[in-house]
Amino acid sequence: MMNRISDTVKHLIIINVIMFIGTMIVGGGTVFYDWFALHFPKNDAFQPWQIFTHMFMHGGFMHIGFNMLALWMFGTPVEQQFGGKKFLFFYLSSGLGAALLMLGYYYYQYASGMSALEGAGFSSSETLETLRSGYAMYDTRWSQVLDGDQLGKFVSVFNGTMVGASGAIMGVLVAFGMLYPESKLMMIFLPIPIKAKYFIPGIIALDLISAITGQSFFSPNNTAYVAHVGGALTGFLIMWYWKKTQFNKNRWD
Repeated sequence: MMNRISDTVKHLIIINVIMFIGTMIVGGGTVFYDWFALHFPKNDAFQPWQIFTHMFMHGGFMHIGFNMLALWMFGTPVEQQFGGKKFLFFYLSSGLGAALLMLGYYYYQYASGMSALEGAGFSSSETLETLRSGYAMYDTRWSQVLDGDQLGKFVSVFNGTMVGASGAIMGVLVAFGMLYPESKLMMIFLPIPIKAKYFIPGIIALDLISAITGQSFFSPNNTAYVAHVGGALTGFLIMWYWKKTQFNKNRWD
């Protein structure tokens, strides 16, 4: 596992580090977040390129540190099997799948709140204008329709941002588990070797439980667990298709 870092993985890590440094030193962090973090599509701050650029943004030293460590550890052996171009395609596709599933989840929460408000007589255009004005939490009329949790989610979905390579890395983790199922892995706080074919599905299952219940096991409460599941699912589907069509035997160097 402690192989020399592969070229594409190295370049991805360099890009992530450059983006992280840029976030810290340019405009107090707000400039990079405004331009490159993934915003909700109905928010005026949304730009199409954010679907990809958010994968290279991180929210803190621990966030980027753990992600880049995982990218090095698992991405290098996967790239050695795939070749650089195939690995990059797989990595970006997993990140894209993660973002799309997360946005779908956000749209569901947004549509639920919007539907309830429309049913209470608020027009969608008026509601959208209030959200864009930034005063949504102060519209006391909405709290008569939506409970505190619903209102909080409705507003935070519209105004929130998503950053991180975790979705793409979850796809890489799945690929590693399917390519090296007998490899033994350990968690820092659980120093017991577990085969990848059991360890990785277990991690995904915990993320799925967290996505459904909101209960966090190992990560901060603001972790986008739905994106983790989306990245893992996308990675699995790509690997399954490649294996089915024997495409997995081809390298893209």
